[in-house]
Amino acid sequence: MTVSAFSALSLPADLLANLDSLGYTEMTPVQAQSLPLILAGQDVIAQARTGSGKTAAFGIGLLQALDARCFDCQGLVLCPTRELADQVAKEVRRLARSAGNIKVLTLCGGVAMGPQVGSLEHGAQIIVGTPGRVQKHLLKGSLRLDALRTLVLDEADRMLDMGFYDSIAEIIGQIPTQRQTLLFSATYPSGVKQLAASFMRDPQQVRVESLHSDSEIEQRFYEIDAEERMKTVMRVLACYRPESSVAFCFTKQQCDELTGVLRASGISAESLHGDMEQRDRDQVLALFANKSLSVLVATDVAARGLDIDALDMVINVELARDAETHIHRVGRSGRAGRKGMAISLVAPPEARRAQAIEAMQKTPLNWHPLNSLKPQPGEPLQPPMRTLCIAAGRKDKLRPGDILGALTKDAGIAGDQVGKISVFDFQSYVAVKRGVADTALARLSAGKIKGRSLRIRAL
Repeated sequence: MTVSAFSALSLPADLLANLDSLGYTEMTPVQAQSLPLILAGQDVIAQARTGSGKTAAFGIGLLQALDARCFDCQGLVLCPTRELADQVAKEVRRLARSAGNIKVLTLCGGVAMGPQVGSLEHGAQIIVGTPGRVQKHLLKGSLRLDALRTLVLDEADRMLDMGFYDSIAEIIGQIPTQRQTLLFSATYPSGVKQLAASFMRDPQQVRVESLHSDSEIEQRFYEIDAEERMKTVMRVLACYRPESSVAFCFTKQQCDELTGVLRASGISAESLHGDMEQRDRDQVLALFANKSLSVLVATDVAARGLDIDALDMVINVELARDAETHIHRVGRSGRAGRKGMAISLVAPPEARRAQAIEAMQKTPLNWHPLNSLKPQPGEPLQPPMRTLCIAAGRKDKLRPGDILGALTKDAGIAGDQVGKISVFDFQSYVAVKRGVADTALARLSAGKIKGRSLRIRAL
């Protein structure tokens, strides 16, 4: 037994067994440093990058502090975006599988208040939400936090960047002072320090190295003329042919322009930015996560909280404004034990940004000449999967197993031809191999799912 083994912690046997079944045996650095403090009931400030295992760290802490027999809200997790909140709630539910009847509820904007009010009336021990929507429920009186034991601020720096300081302060003003507070942040700017100082009690600080080693992610930098950005992205994709990549842009306009250029060349691409309707954001993220989309063209709203297991490549269409944001962008690649690649395009006005990255990484940047980008033979990038959208979801009592059964038993599609299934409140997405997509669509449309005829379309 080592100090990094979960079994070294004072955790119930059923929770340890569940962790083992989920593949959690050895703790990540942030878990090893923070969990003993969290389990001891101390306030903790943890600085760690995306993908470091922080959700499991505070998730285990939340569960340990719960009284499962009480259905009042005892744990509150505040997140900057709905996507991250959904991801956190999903992970906490997995961690809670052995703990009995634990209800985890998400409260985020972009959806109607009514159904959330109804869910709150039935009670939930853990709530994961965005500050604005949680604040609205508190003001409406549909949410009470009198019994709160643990408050978690996930990606606190991002929440402050998005202007949530006042909402967070108002929420904190309505929760018990006798509580545990856990703050997780990829960076630790002055705003986060001020926030922590105002409401945490003698917090213990944990810091995990945020840089990426060359063994995890290979970074390559290319000097370009600013007007050649779009054309150079095409050259990068033609040279490396990644199965999945995120191209980071600064603005909505830049996203839409690049997406248009890629599509015009026959490449599967979609935009993701803050001006999109929530349903459209959900659909794009579902397509990308289930390998039905080759290139996600995104602003930094997607730099954190993307639920992607293995991303082949990150392309910085323009260098990030600061070195820490660059590190977070790059950190989307090379996860799940796979080596990733990050390509950065640098125009002359961005030279100082490149120098700042070099200074933070304490190693020379890996520059490559543009003429080394040689196109590889093949058709324009197309993903291996195609997604079918089903006009029913969680609120219709539809479950992933119902969809899988309809495909493999009724429609006769082999199980290894079916990919990720995502069920949202009112619609669901299932990925199938491109070669069987038309057959799957025709057979599902002609048949029934869970005894019902449902509208199905291919995306």
